[in-house]
Amino acid sequence: MSAKYRFFFSLLMSLVLSGLMTAWVTWINLGLVEGFVVKWATAFVTAWPAAALISFAFGPRIHQLTHWLTNR
Repeated sequence: MSAKYRFFFSLLMSLVLSGLMTAWVTWINLGLVEGFVVKWATAFVTAWPAAALISFAFGPRIHQLTHWLTNR
């Protein structure tokens, strides 16, 4: 797997996960209140960079672990 592939996969996967998870947690904590989108967007902008770095850093190990678990 090339570094370019890992980079873009990490960005895209973390984008989707951060977007959905921050929306879910914001909704669980606040409900669908006035200003929900602004509160969710703030959480998302904070979470996405961290999620992207974590995804890029741990992706290869998680891939190896998944391979090991599924080929036992």
